[in-house]
Amino acid sequence: MRAQRLKTKLLAIGLILLFGALALWAGYCMLNYSNRWFASSKNPRVRAQKENVIAGSILDRSGTPLAWTDADGSRVYQAELAAREAVVHLVGDSQGQVGSSVESFQTSYLYGFQAPVWELFSALWNGEPRRGDDVTLTISAPLCTEISRFFDLYAASRGKRGAAVVMNWRTGEVLAQVSRPGFDPMRLSDSAYLQQLTEDSSHPFWNRVTQSVYPPGSTFKIVTAAAALSQLEDAQSLVFDCEDGALPFAGGSVTDYSGGSHGLIDLRTGFVKSCNKLFATLAVRVGQQGMAQAAADFGFGDNFLFRDLVVMNSRFPDKAEKEVELAASGFGQSSVGATPLHLCMIAAGIANGGVMQEPRLLRAVTGAGGAQRLGFTPAVYRTAVSLETAAILKDYMRGVITGGTGSRASAGGMTICGKTGTSDSTEDGSAITYGWFTGFNDDEELPIALCVMVEDIGSGESGGTAAAPVAREIFQWCRQHASEIMD
Repeated sequence: MRAQRLKTKLLAIGLILLFGALALWAGYCMLNYSNRWFASSKNPRVRAQKENVIAGSILDRSGTPLAWTDADGSRVYQAELAAREAVVHLVGDSQGQVGSSVESFQTSYLYGFQAPVWELFSALWNGEPRRGDDVTLTISAPLCTEISRFFDLYAASRGKRGAAVVMNWRTGEVLAQVSRPGFDPMRLSDSAYLQQLTEDSSHPFWNRVTQSVYPPGSTFKIVTAAAALSQLEDAQSLVFDCEDGALPFAGGSVTDYSGGSHGLIDLRTGFVKSCNKLFATLAVRVGQQGMAQAAADFGFGDNFLFRDLVVMNSRFPDKAEKEVELAASGFGQSSVGATPLHLCMIAAGIANGGVMQEPRLLRAVTGAGGAQRLGFTPAVYRTAVSLETAAILKDYMRGVITGGTGSRASAGGMTICGKTGTSDSTEDGSAITYGWFTGFNDDEELPIALCVMVEDIGSGESGGTAAAPVAREIFQWCRQHASEIMD
């Protein structure tokens, strides 16, 4: 009998622990996934709420309305076509064609799920329709519009698919986010127009800033250089002979972009000149485990659960079947993949002394009665490298601008640091080349970081010729309008 009572007690304790664990898990999920549940079109509670609540407005950082509900209940966007096309992937559309946009991901605010009970009773008492919260974003709508225009200033990026994102590297505020091509959210009720977009091979509904993972090419050399500096004692003193031709590794070989050579170089010169052979050699010397750890330090392989926006996870290969695959990962090829936003975060982290800020998109949330529901608060995402390593990488990235592949990103009166990249992949069975630039302005008064990506660049083009000029235009605009984005 005593044994039976003991078993019963143990069973009861086990059940209590199990239910406690379930409660903790439920709390964790509510904290980290609640916005994702609200954003789901399959959520019946959300569908019912949308039928009975007037959606709140979406505004940019200066208070310019980006989306609002008209008197007849329809969702309306900015009057100027170029302006609404520039932010459509960020703001979203009334039909939910763009996944994880503000219109969907901030449903809990826009449709009043966060409203206190007294506001609900007040609306009922006064016989007024319920209204959701207004959401003010950190972005500058004029900057987004200009970025889209900047792409068309240069032949190498004109009419191309691509993406650009701008952050405040000190606070994590997302100041601009543009994905190309855009589309007009006001025309989606036109079935012919909707069908045209749906069948378009350029995938205009994709948000390339946050939802598309690409091979980062030589922009990943920031991570490889960090790995070498932290794990190889002779990293800064080594001398590498970059000879003509291919450099052999087990399973294949590596060449430099356009097949060139750089002669005798050290790590800094190899970074500035973007030498693939040197960085392939470094990756092999550091080894699979060391490279994977360095990538993880910058967030590769992490499950991005940011508060304000959904970002696809970046990847670094768990293992390399052949030595040449590990070598190629050193310059951002093999199966390395990242979003433009993540690469912007990496550059921002170097600017911020090795500390990566979480990207934040919500500047304020205001209830229908004027009460502020949420204000801006910065949050640290992770520390990627030490302050000393960040200072070395910052110097290398400055050299890329002053005497390397990123000279076209140089902006007068600004201390620009950056890294170019050119990467190759396939799309629908066809080869495609991407041009990259990621970097920052090394100035506490104007702490701007950005990433620009241009898809399917032409033969002979590179990140330095296709993406860097667009970056320069963005840097210059930010300098001229500093008071608007630093308020």
